Amino acid sequence: MNYILFDGPARNALLPFTFTRPVADILIGIMTIRQKWEMRLGSTTTTLTEEYLSDKFPMVELEENIMINASFLPNAVLTEMVLNLEPNQAIFRGDEVIAFYTNDEQEEVDFDSYEILEFTEDCITVKNTWDIFSNNDSAIREDFEFLTEDRKSQPIPKTVQVIAPENIFIEAGATLEFVTLNASAGPIYIGKDAEIMEGSVIRAPFALCDNAVVKMAAKIYGGTTVGPYSRVGGEINNSVLFAYSNKGHDGFLGNSVLGEWCNIGADSNNSNLKNNYEEVRLWSYETEGFAKTGLQFCGLIMGDHSKCGINTMFNTGTVVGVSANIFGSGFPRNFVPSFSWGGASGFTTYITKKAFETARLVMSRRNVVFDEKEGAILEHVFEATKKWRKE
Repeated sequence: MNYILFDGPARNALLPFTFTRPVADILIGIMTIRQKWEMRLGSTTTTLTEEYLSDKFPMVELEENIMINASFLPNAVLTEMVLNLEPNQAIFRGDEVIAFYTNDEQEEVDFDSYEILEFTEDCITVKNTWDIFSNNDSAIREDFEFLTEDRKSQPIPKTVQVIAPENIFIEAGATLEFVTLNASAGPIYIGKDAEIMEGSVIRAPFALCDNAVVKMAAKIYGGTTVGPYSRVGGEINNSVLFAYSNKGHDGFLGNSVLGEWCNIGADSNNSNLKNNYEEVRLWSYETEGFAKTGLQFCGLIMGDHSKCGINTMFNTGTVVGVSANIFGSGFPRNFVPSFSWGGASGFTTYITKKAFETARLVMSRRNVVFDEKEGAILEHVFEATKKWRKE
């Protein structure tokens, strides 16, 4: 069967992360949403997304296709329903379509002609940027149970102080010595060739993905994921870092999400709680205003390729777009548009020529090529976000 993951109506609410990727390639828990679906379905997937992303994330459409809304994370029950779909059947939860089996071109789908199957079980969804960290605790638990079933962990080194070792899984090639792991409140997953340096203290649930690094004496609280090849230090609470991002030094990151290729300067901090303890409002690309989150704790949302200098301070509920460069004293405003250069004293436009030079250097350090597809995506984002910058 040919499976296609589509962005669905949540795409705009998941900006700035979906400026540079489909919804399916958001990391939450131990894996991206695409990886979760592919492993459970036992099949590769392609993507129906924005046209400017389609060169990097193409769609393969055959005569028979099962379309899956990537905002819904798979579990055993939902996966079974998808695997058993027949032509002209659709799975809905309420008025939201989760998946459907079609022989038609996607623009022509008419659900009035479909047999509707109701999905009434619980499942994790990602429909807002803050869902990524808010649901990360649950996503780690689900991924851990799925990935480690009937498998044996590498042995926990003797120098590691550990609580509830039965909740810890270490993949081949991982290294950790003289660290403290408290898995009494949930699972701790340590990926292939990952490293936890000495003196670090980690509470569950926690996921350290393949080739990621926790630096010396880090303090990490539950609900945190460190993506592949990312590096972290200092204090982190309930946050998700996508692949290839760094928060390598002291400073606090809490209730936050960082995209790929981000870098947080030494001793930088974000606030995750307002002084008056009121609900946090977050910039919405859909309404072009600040929207209620329903959360008391909400920190930093930062898109791909964005950076901040040392001692940067972020207010509660700050949204930073793609390829922004922030530095200087004081608090920058709560919404920093893509390709902005500056800080609390004001911003200018970070022109693409300079931004791409930096991206090439950063990516080459990890043996990744900044190619034409990546450049074309970022050029599109630059133009699409121009209206929010002061030129």
